[in-house]
Amino acid sequence: QVQLVESGGGLVQAGGSLRLSCAASGRTFTLSAMGWFRQPPGKEREFVARIRRTSGDTYYADSVKGRFTISRDNAKNTVSLEMNNLKPDDTAVYYCAATTLAVGGGTRAERYDYWGQGTQVTVST
Repeated sequence: QVQLVESGGGLVQAGGSLRLSCAASGRTFTLSAMGWFRQPPGKEREFVARIRRTSGDTYYADSVKGRFTISRDNAKNTVSLEMNNLKPDDTAVYYCAATTLAVGGGTRAERYDYWGQGTQVTVST
């Protein structure tokens, strides 16, 4: 089993920045990739970004490309999401996710085995 704990959410004005962190514990050596999803109010959960643990290869949703950066520290078993130039549409509960799949995750939530509890990000106008 793997446990994920997010931190770093909060309230920020449009154009501002926030950094989310996710700490993994347990059988972290089984993980092939970690990612971030978000669920805006009244909407479905959506993919934000993912990073493969070994290669560091990253992939982003078009809506955040160029504004968000995902990174990892395998020694500390953490993954971070640096969010810049935030917009009101970025308001959501953000979830950290991790997968043991050999192909290393993707954009679909069902491909991830473990989830954090979520952290709220609110962007005001």
